[in-house]
Amino acid sequence: MKNRKYFCDVLIIGSGVTGFATAMYSARFNLKTIVVGDFDGGKITLTDEVSNYPGFKKLTGMELANKIKEHALDYDVSVVSARIKEIKKNKKGFVSKSEREVFESKTIIYATGTYNRELGLEREKELTGKGVHTCALCDGIFYKNKVVGVVGGSDSAGKEALLLAQNSKKVYIIYRGEKIRPEPINEERIKKNKKIEIINNINIISLNGEEKLSSVTFDKPYKGKKEFPLDAIFIEIGSIPNTDLVKNTGVMLNKKGEIKINRHAETNIPGFFAAGDCVDTEFKQAITGVAEGVTASYYAYQYIQNKK
Repeated sequence: MKNRKYFCDVLIIGSGVTGFATAMYSARFNLKTIVVGDFDGGKITLTDEVSNYPGFKKLTGMELANKIKEHALDYDVSVVSARIKEIKKNKKGFVSKSEREVFESKTIIYATGTYNRELGLEREKELTGKGVHTCALCDGIFYKNKVVGVVGGSDSAGKEALLLAQNSKKVYIIYRGEKIRPEPINEERIKKNKKIEIINNINIISLNGEEKLSSVTFDKPYKGKKEFPLDAIFIEIGSIPNTDLVKNTGVMLNKKGEIKINRHAETNIPGFFAAGDCVDTEFKQAITGVAEGVTASYYAYQYIQNKK
C-alpha cells in the first residue's frame, strides 16, 4: 500500500488543546493547516474539573478539549489520526512520516505534551491496571469504598486525591518530601476532607499482591509497619516531555528533555516551532500552552510570508 501524501503550510504535531488552538489561529491566517495526532484532546481530557481556564468557571477537561477542537474545526483545518515517526528537514521545509502517511510542510509546530513518569519498581508494569493506575478519573470508580493511595505531592496529586475521596473509603497521599505543594485552594480542600490523610517523607519500594495490588512496602515504618495495605495506588509524580521524536532533528533540548524555545515559540531550527507542556516554559497550564501555540502560529505565518 502506497503512503498517502499531504501538503500544507503548517503541520501541527499533537492533537491536544494546544494543537487545536494553534490550528484555529493558523487557519485564520489562511495557512493550509493539518493537525496530526493519536490522542485528540490530550491529557487534560483525563481531568475531572478545570476551573482556571479564563471564560469558563468550571467544566471537565474533556468538555474544554472538545470546545477548543470544535472551534478549530469551524475553520479549514484537516485532522489526520496518526503517530509521526520521523521528521526531516529539506530545502522546501520538512518531511514528516507516519506508518502510512507522508506530510510535506513549510513549517512544523510541535505540541506533543508529556507522558506520565513511572515509579520504576519491579512489578509496576505487571500490576498496571490491576491496582496501579495513573488516572483517577478513568479508574477511580472501580475503588468505591476501598482504601487507595496517591503517590506524589504536586497540585495534580492533590486533585487526584480529592477526586478519589468522592467514592473511596480512605485516601492516602504518599509523598517523599517534607510537605505537599498543591495550589492554596486545593490545599484547603484537602485539609477539610476527613477521608484524606497525608504520609510525608516516605517512599514506596515495592508493590505486593498476586493477581492485583494488595499492599505496598515503604522504605521506613509507618505506624510501626513497613508493609501498608492498599487496594490501589494512583501515580502522580510528574511527567516526561514527549520529545524523543525530535532528538535526531537537531532541535535543541534542555537537561529535562524539553524543547528550547524563545518568546516567538521558535526553536533553533528555522521554521520549526514548539508549544505546550513539551517545551522549556516553567509554568505549564492549558492556558499557557494555548498561548504559546497561538504565538507559534503567528510567527509561522510571518516565517512563510518572509520566505515568499
